[in-house]
Amino acid sequence: MALKTPAEVFEWPIQLLPDNPQWSNFAEAWARQPFTRYFQNTLFISIGTTVATLFTASTAGFAFEKYNFRFKRPLFMLVLMLLMLPPQVTLIPTYLLVRNLGLVNTYLGLMVPGLTSVFGIFLIRQFLQSVPDELLDAARIDGCNDWSIYTLIILPLLKPALAVLAIFTFTNMWNSFLWPLIVSDSREMYTLQVGIAFFSSQTGTEYQLMMAVAVISLLPVIIMYVLFQRYFVSSAAMSGLNR
Repeated sequence: MALKTPAEVFEWPIQLLPDNPQWSNFAEAWARQPFTRYFQNTLFISIGTTVATLFTASTAGFAFEKYNFRFKRPLFMLVLMLLMLPPQVTLIPTYLLVRNLGLVNTYLGLMVPGLTSVFGIFLIRQFLQSVPDELLDAARIDGCNDWSIYTLIILPLLKPALAVLAIFTFTNMWNSFLWPLIVSDSREMYTLQVGIAFFSSQTGTEYQLMMAVAVISLLPVIIMYVLFQRYFVSSAAMSGLNR
């Protein structure tokens, strides 16, 4: 549909591929709205949130699995209970927190809900169960401190799990719509999904332009999966062997 003319969109019987592809639909759709700005906003927020989630989830999962401290088990059970909370329950409290901190209509405010992931903490902890404690003990004997163990030993072993978490986090942030819509007060801070919704309300029945923008919005997610596909597959394979 992104390559069709308006007449071909409603043509019957449906023709899968147009006779004369309209590549100009992409340029025309992109020029109707400041999609370059929307794209930059979404890319910055998605990458920043992904990096923050990988760090917080890996450190928390490492601590829950390889360290002993008071109330470890109750705290981890509390973390797991957060998985049962639908995001709608925490939407208003999170917004009030962001507003009171003066982060409305800012990049940090857009990233706040995704700075960590309960699912990510659980995923990392489960993955680290396959790492023997003797490996960490040997590193301590060799003089490694906790930070060195985390950066030199744990992170290289976590590559498959981190790749899976990166794909999920990036995809969720890239496709996020409700939170950016609430927190963004100006069009300069719109993300791509909010911009597409605003664009669709203006274009009406120009479905070929809407589909052109939708195709462009899919490309980063596809590229993300292609880059980390081998880690994604190896993580699934290792999980099957270790359980």
